[in-house]
Amino acid sequence: MSARRHRQVFALAMPMVLSNITVPLLGLVDTMVIGHLEQAYYLGGVAVGATVISLLFFLLGFLRMSTTGLAAQAFGARHEQELLAVLIRALVLAWILALGLLLLQTPIIELSFQLAGASAEVEYYGRQYVSVRIWSAPAALTNLVLLGWLLGNQNARAPMWLLILANGANIVLDVWFVVGLGWQVQGAAAASVLADYAATALGFWLVWRTLKRRGTVLAMGFWRNSLSATAFRRLLGLNRDIFIRALCLQLSFVFMTFQAARLGDSVVAANAVLMNFLMFISYGMDGFAYAAEAMVGKAIGRGSRRHFRLACGLNLFWGGLVAVLFTLVFWLAGKQLVDQITSIYSVRQQAYGFLPWLVAMPLVSCWCFVLDGIFIGATQGRAMRNMMLLSALGVFFPVWWLSQSMGNHALWLAMLCFMAARGLTLAWAWWQLDERCAFVPSAKR
Repeated sequence: MSARRHRQVFALAMPMVLSNITVPLLGLVDTMVIGHLEQAYYLGGVAVGATVISLLFFLLGFLRMSTTGLAAQAFGARHEQELLAVLIRALVLAWILALGLLLLQTPIIELSFQLAGASAEVEYYGRQYVSVRIWSAPAALTNLVLLGWLLGNQNARAPMWLLILANGANIVLDVWFVVGLGWQVQGAAAASVLADYAATALGFWLVWRTLKRRGTVLAMGFWRNSLSATAFRRLLGLNRDIFIRALCLQLSFVFMTFQAARLGDSVVAANAVLMNFLMFISYGMDGFAYAAEAMVGKAIGRGSRRHFRLACGLNLFWGGLVAVLFTLVFWLAGKQLVDQITSIYSVRQQAYGFLPWLVAMPLVSCWCFVLDGIFIGATQGRAMRNMMLLSALGVFFPVWWLSQSMGNHALWLAMLCFMAARGLTLAWAWWQLDERCAFVPSAKR
């Protein structure tokens, strides 16, 4: 693999790694400003409330994933009109879904907190958080589409600025609203809402600038072709599979938070602290997953099996190397990081006991993140769906059930096994995909 190929990976991955790290950094700031209030139930409320919102928005994360894969393939095929049509279709779908969330917010909140089983105090502040944060849905879902489309255009810097603005503004407003104005949990939620809308404005400007630079103009019949039933059926079919995959993933994370809430306020708060570390792993590794999406999609659009294999190998190599660095950081400085996040003694002591799980997590989980990116770029949603179903229903929940006498350790053991199963099953599906080479025109194999 030439140095030029490695530079190509870093040109796509590093802006996304740097910007993605601002996402868990935001979570850390949320946890820190709330974690230094006088009671653990404030932190528990934010943890449960943020989990509800994350479930909703991450379940709709197919908006970004499908947009990236489809846009990258259109870019690779040099099909300008289809590239713009991908954006239009995804935005229409995003706005319909956002309207649905706003109309159904009351039953969503009621059902979520019935399932949570948290203490009265945690539930009270969790409801406060969700009732404010839900109003960011139109902006948050639009941002998913804009980010995915820009990345599909092999442009990692524009999504980087989009994420940096959103999360940077959120951090500043978070500190101001919670610490400066004393708005507590509602302040943390309001900061996220305002930051999401600011990012949407920037996102549309970045898209407009991209289209202007490329000189894109609408061809005759563009709107009829873009919004045709056939085009939407393809989009909905891909999104259905990615949605089911996301549902299984988020149910695992939500189950972990809700089950920890049943073990006590200090346990759920400690898990909230440690889940920030897991988010650092996820968002750091997703930089290489995003690079894989763009590179694989472009290779498939061009019909090049050689470039497909290069994209896979390069991103898996660098993803594994970064995972080693994460493990070293958590091993050497894990307790110090916990101490920086919260000053509550009971939460600290609980978190210390579960740190070894976080030390092992990067090396076990890095492969599934990059492989996800490969399958998104290949728009192979069905394989992603099937491997996730197998990992969640066949590994995560059975492992927890068999080891639940271990308390919170059972939850972390189940999560570690879940990540390992995702990597192994996706690796097998990837081998099958490459052997069949079904997505590459036969003349170019």
